[in-house]
Amino acid sequence: MPRHLIVGAGQLGPIARDESKARVVERLIALLHDASDQAVELLVFPELALTTFFPRWYVGDATEFDHYFHREMPDGDTQPLFDAAKELRIGFALGFAELAPDDGGTLHRYNTYTLVDRDGTEIGRFRKVHIPGHAGHEPWRQFQHAERHYFEPGPDGFEVWKAFDGIVGMALCNDRRWSETYRVMGLQGAELILIGYNTPLHYYPDPTQNALAGFHNHLVMQSGAYQNGSFIVGVAKGGIEEGVDSLAQSVIIAPSGQIIAQAITTGDEVVSARIDLDFTATYKGMLFDFERYRMPHYYGRIAAVRDDAQPPPREI
Repeated sequence: MPRHLIVGAGQLGPIARDESKARVVERLIALLHDASDQAVELLVFPELALTTFFPRWYVGDATEFDHYFHREMPDGDTQPLFDAAKELRIGFALGFAELAPDDGGTLHRYNTYTLVDRDGTEIGRFRKVHIPGHAGHEPWRQFQHAERHYFEPGPDGFEVWKAFDGIVGMALCNDRRWSETYRVMGLQGAELILIGYNTPLHYYPDPTQNALAGFHNHLVMQSGAYQNGSFIVGVAKGGIEEGVDSLAQSVIIAPSGQIIAQAITTGDEVVSARIDLDFTATYKGMLFDFERYRMPHYYGRIAAVRDDAQPPPREI
């Protein structure tokens, strides 16, 4: 029996600095209703979906931006979203800034994704691992990318959850550029990977990459999908936000690496696709059968390589 699931990418356009969370939640609920019209069962929202991308500004005391963070999820601002999703019977993934105390009471700031079931209950939570940008003030930039000032790396790595009749993993923005992101989840059997991003079209350290932003965005996700036999939903917050032009091009990608749905605007938009999670076996059970072909004893040899060591033989 095929395991069909209708997934949606809930792309967002710009969020202004002075736009209230209540107004943003209204926009998210509107996307939920659009998704419901498309019979979507799981809707994926972008990274930091509730606020403007505040790391583009640097303040010396990061606590000045704590109003962008959430101590609980849901809370008073986001409960209407959870209620609407429960009423519509749509699961969702939501990116937000999290202020989380540890067992000793120390507060940690994470860039977080929460995966929510159709009944409004949380399934799992992912905290971004690869934090890009810079931690100090760099005033010569046209705008800051101070994620390392506001967030710390998530402590849990890349986990997967049994959800939506499959095995689901999550990642955020810069995580998608690293091959180990997909491989760690792939080795745990991930069949569906959800990725939210906020990607400016101007890369200050190397402007030669500006024209390649869309190409690189799709390249890494298509490669990750193909090499790990997984579906991927990659969702942007795009458009010109507070003077910064950001990439949109939200996509749904098959385990073959093919894009099967793509947003065509830079604003609020839902695109969807009916996927068959059993199709992942086409790649996981043959071409990328890790248990058969990955040869863990060779990986141990590579890790212990010496100057005079020869590379391990290739198996064809």
